[in-house]
Amino acid sequence: MNQKSITGCLLGTAIGDAFGLPYEGLSKQRQNKLFPNRKNHNFLFNKGMISDDTEHTCMVAQSLIVSAGNTSIFTKQLAFRLRWWLLGLPAGIGYATLKSIIKLWLGFSPHKSGVFSAGNGAAMRSAIIGVCYGNDVQKLRELVRASTRLTHTDIKAEYGALAVALAASTASQQLLISPQIYYKKLKNLIGSEQVEFLWLIKQACDSAESQETTQSFAAKIGSSKGITGYIYHTVPVVIQAWLKYQQDYQTAILEIVACGGDTDTTAAILGGIVGAAVGKDGIPQQWLDNLWEYPRNIKWMESLGIRLAEVCQRHTKQSSLPLPVYGIFLRNILFLLIVIFHGFRRLFPPY
Repeated sequence: MNQKSITGCLLGTAIGDAFGLPYEGLSKQRQNKLFPNRKNHNFLFNKGMISDDTEHTCMVAQSLIVSAGNTSIFTKQLAFRLRWWLLGLPAGIGYATLKSIIKLWLGFSPHKSGVFSAGNGAAMRSAIIGVCYGNDVQKLRELVRASTRLTHTDIKAEYGALAVALAASTASQQLLISPQIYYKKLKNLIGSEQVEFLWLIKQACDSAESQETTQSFAAKIGSSKGITGYIYHTVPVVIQAWLKYQQDYQTAILEIVACGGDTDTTAAILGGIVGAAVGKDGIPQQWLDNLWEYPRNIKWMESLGIRLAEVCQRHTKQSSLPLPVYGIFLRNILFLLIVIFHGFRRLFPPY
């Protein structure tokens, strides 16, 4: 739970999210046609912007700071932040998350706001929990469950979020791990009766061990045309890419983005895991420099990481890090306009 890993997880999530965003929904062939140069961001004039994946991770971090691991306080804090986050009109919000937040606004308790869904919403915000509480299995379970069930009640979503949290916890120890050891750890964490999910993760571990390409593995489990937002499609591919490129942030992100599909989320989750291992210094400086973002910019996320690290080390609550809200609405309108521009751009050549 050192500061390097916490900050690396936050920044790794943000840069993966921003880098993968322009490629969302595109096949590998179409990616190559529209974006032949992948040395930098391609969202707007070689700049990148974050989406809900990073925003959710930051909200979880803020909730951990205020709660210091108290699950009840954490749940209430995250529910509170999700409610107000929706009022900023974020673009690209998942359907299950949207329904859950509306239920929160209608007066449902955080324990009854979730909807039956096996989407990626919980997994995309669980890496930071793993980095902070991986040394306390019971607390890890509680916090991941609380974060998950706020929005997603399908148990599959919880398994996926636990797999991501465990991977980030393992990565934060900054040691290379054998794929088979990770598999055994996960089996102990979620229980051997979870046959389907464990089988998929076993395939991912075997694939990484044999040095199979991430794209080949994705195709093998039915994602040849892109990784969908279904948790059992996303998490196995993320785990395979992490186990193969545990200390190579740039290659890991490029590989998973090339798989197509829900690229901002897959790259954000993977970026958070690998970022926990390599820290800020292991993320390409050019990608960091060209994150064009406000108010959740690099400096703010680094400050968030410092404060969260202090809470984890001292086990005492702190006030959340101030976030200027006056520009969020205008920022989100600009973001939405750029997303719409990308949508129209895809209607035209080259095909």
